[in-house]
Amino acid sequence: MKILHLDSNHSLLIDQLNDLGCTNHEDYTSSKEDILNKIQEYDGFIIRSRFSIDKPFLDAATNLKFIGRVGAGLENIDCEYAESKGIHLISAPEGNRNAVGEHSLAMLLSLFNKLNKADKEVRSGKWLREENRGIELDGNTVGLIGYGNMGKAFAKKLRGFEVDVLCYDIKPNVGDKNAEQVPLEILFQEADILSLHTPQTPLTTNMVDENFINQFAKPFWLINTARGKSVVTKDLVSALQSGKILGAGLDVLEYEKASFENLFSSNMPEAFQYLIQAENVLLSPHVAGWTKESKEKLAQTIVDKIKDIFKLS
Repeated sequence: MKILHLDSNHSLLIDQLNDLGCTNHEDYTSSKEDILNKIQEYDGFIIRSRFSIDKPFLDAATNLKFIGRVGAGLENIDCEYAESKGIHLISAPEGNRNAVGEHSLAMLLSLFNKLNKADKEVRSGKWLREENRGIELDGNTVGLIGYGNMGKAFAKKLRGFEVDVLCYDIKPNVGDKNAEQVPLEILFQEADILSLHTPQTPLTTNMVDENFINQFAKPFWLINTARGKSVVTKDLVSALQSGKILGAGLDVLEYEKASFENLFSSNMPEAFQYLIQAENVLLSPHVAGWTKESKEKLAQTIVDKIKDIFKLS
């Protein structure tokens, strides 16, 4: 098979595919238009998030047998159209689920113990103990929306705490020993903490809005290591200001795009200005699944799935 790699990944990906007899070409800089002119030569291509794989791209890829995305989701691919053409879609949520589970827990514990606030104060010469008194995770109810690879990984990390873990998912019978699957209404009633582990779909885009937030019976903490567009930022800010949301750990943001850094030098949205100044908000740059270990695991997962689908050895 002839494979085009559109994003750089762990070296084992190409090394192992070479060993399986595949021909691997790398093109990390050409425009989408230039890629379109040669995509018909390839049986497969591997991408992260460089550009969207839409209908015109898929129509040009006349010999395409598979698309491998080195990541958890497939939202940058027109999946329905690809599948209608018999193209295998390969993603790797198994590869970074542990990293996401650890990052989710880290964000939650940091918020509860005011670690980001306390660190800044100590570095500036302030020794404020009472003002940085934390709260304990034990005794809380954690609600997870989305109970696939990522949700299950976070629930597993929570086993060392005396917490109740509830999960909601559109698929039936996904609960396990680490989380009880409940209707959304029960999660709204019981949860002290909400953690999102959903893909980006029409159902989850703008899911956490004012109406959604106000259905929670108690003030709650929010962790989002899933997709930024699931949370309406202005409604999140309103809830933080009112105390309905006690604090938020956000690895992803509604405003994300390839040139996200430009937000800091252009007209920054008012809601984002609030987030970067709020002491009860913890931000990271979409790195929950971005560890040294996950880079290797993601690549290995893609290789293993290609081997399995096409019976390579």
